[in-house]
Amino acid sequence: MKEMHITGVKVAYYYICHTKLWLFAHDITMEKESELVSLGKLLHETSYSGHREIRMENIAIDFVRRGDKIEVHEIKKSRKMDRAHRMQILYYLYYLKQRGIEATGVIDYPKARKREIIELTPEYEKEIERAIKDIERIVRNPMPLPKKRGICKRCAYYEFCFGGEDEK
Repeated sequence: MKEMHITGVKVAYYYICHTKLWLFAHDITMEKESELVSLGKLLHETSYSGHREIRMENIAIDFVRRGDKIEVHEIKKSRKMDRAHRMQILYYLYYLKQRGIEATGVIDYPKARKREIIELTPEYEKEIERAIKDIERIVRNPMPLPKKRGICKRCAYYEFCFGGEDEK
């Protein structure tokens, strides 16, 4: 069995929807078709045009600022998925710590003109480790059945999960 690459997006999807996580992990990506994803990319480009994405192995950090301490930034459109956003940036902090880099996380919400400072605590480290194990389990098993929730209609995978269901 090949080694699984955990990414920040997979961690975020784990906290949003296990079906979405499974589909994404199996290279079934619908985001390119999503207007919401396109809007998010445009927001990133216009709000933080002087910063560029940092890629390291399995992770892609929106941008990094260096001061007394390294700040890892993630730019998000809204706070609707704030737990998933928080866990994604905590995964980046965990990933960096495993490589000897101490950092602080910052989630930027430019439309709301808010930012949230995130610190990796021992409790969060344990939660990230549990999530990684569970992500590996979910991805190695058959696709979980989708569970219809309020957020589904705005999801790029909606048609894949529920296409034609409303017509019955």
